[in-house]
Amino acid sequence: MEAKDFLKYKNWVVAGDVLNEMKYAGRIYQKLNRRGYHVAGLHPKEENPTVFKSFQDLEEEDVKYEVLNLVINPTRGLEIVKEAEAYGIKMVLAQPGARSYEIQDFCVKHGMEYVEGCTLVELSY
Repeated sequence: MEAKDFLKYKNWVVAGDVLNEMKYAGRIYQKLNRRGYHVAGLHPKEENPTVFKSFQDLEEEDVKYEVLNLVINPTRGLEIVKEAEAYGIKMVLAQPGARSYEIQDFCVKHGMEYVEGCTLVELSY
């Protein structure tokens, strides 16, 4: 599977600073929304009620999310991927700067599709 294949799925979680449109997470979050995707923002330290702090919070939603887009420090990213796996996410797209061997290894060992790519690039085609 490649990053472009993830765009077939319409329910995404973007993990990172999604409220800051100057950051990649914010740009990705906004562009996915504009393209008609159902997107949830997730950041463990965010104090805004429009952003989820964990996958446990997402379980209260009526939507079943399919793709996790990591745009966050890999140390935090690994914990988020572990939560995502418990939630049932099967696809992880890791942006530059959010990647690590530990994340990739966890995904492989737990049957999660792991792809390194750039969502903004894929959405531009």
